[in-house]
Amino acid sequence: MRFVAPLFVAVLLSLLSACSKAPLTQQEAYVFGTRVEVLVAGTPEPQARAAVGEVLQEFDRLHRAYHAWQPSELTALNDAIAAGKSLKVSAELRQLLQDSQAIAARGQWLFDPAIGRLVELWGFHADEFKPALPDPNRASFLAAARPSLRDLSFKGERVACSNPSVAIDLGGYLKGVALDRAAAILKARGIHNALINIGGNVLALGEKNGDPWRVGIQHPRQPGPMASLELKDGEAVGTSGDYQRYFEVGGQRYSHLIDPRRGWPAQGTQTVTVLIPPGPQAGTLSDALSKPLFIAGAADWQRLAQATGVSQALRVDGSGAIQVTKGLAERLKWADGVKPATVISP
Repeated sequence: MRFVAPLFVAVLLSLLSACSKAPLTQQEAYVFGTRVEVLVAGTPEPQARAAVGEVLQEFDRLHRAYHAWQPSELTALNDAIAAGKSLKVSAELRQLLQDSQAIAARGQWLFDPAIGRLVELWGFHADEFKPALPDPNRASFLAAARPSLRDLSFKGERVACSNPSVAIDLGGYLKGVALDRAAAILKARGIHNALINIGGNVLALGEKNGDPWRVGIQHPRQPGPMASLELKDGEAVGTSGDYQRYFEVGGQRYSHLIDPRRGWPAQGTQTVTVLIPPGPQAGTLSDALSKPLFIAGAADWQRLAQATGVSQALRVDGSGAIQVTKGLAERLKWADGVKPATVISP
């Protein structure tokens, strides 16, 4: 089995280019099952550390409150759904569910956080997972039940679900929410120049001592970046890849990115990166919208990018061939030795 956090060359690139300028305040932690790092520029260190400490506390709270397999408000809701009951939930969880429902619909339900039972079946509801294939009949059975967030209904403070096969796992969505929360906290504390990195999902605020923040896009099969990118104030970049959480059996790679139509991990794509423009949900969308494009595969990812409003994206297929939209291609600096990319219209 393997777990790799993508895009952490982001911080390295930032630090290397800042060595001759004002120092950066850097803090890191391990939350959401991945490494988290926050860089702050142009702010006195005590002020920066206090604000980043508040950010990391919020990350830890979100992680614990909505954990998919350790006791949490989310597991309590999943237990109620399995029992055919409704549950009174917090205003925050209700909003998270409604937002994730809307984003799942935007991605035509290819990334649907309601497939927690499939994620568990494949062994990814664990910090350590074993390289073993599940019962294919069980995978087919769960997929045929069509668990989906569209089965949820809301009445006042209560959430109900018409499909008892639904088990909600917000792991592919919550890191993006956390990026947006971090940006709001830092701005409220008077910090307007920072880089927030949660396991490869990155949001930039302002600049790095007068220069743009530059992040690297991890190569899916080699150490180091395939390209780097300067981020503008408020932009967010997110990557989904089959090299992050996966195992191999018989020479075949099986990642945590499961196609809900089949109940099996998506094949034929190594990685997808999306760049999201500034906005109140930039972080959330950077985390959530890379996943349906990954799952859609070669035949449908470009159409789905248009449908979701993603105009800047990069995809590496199963053979290593790179496709990139024109708008993103114009902003990338490719690493030496990377295969030439095919530039496409969004």
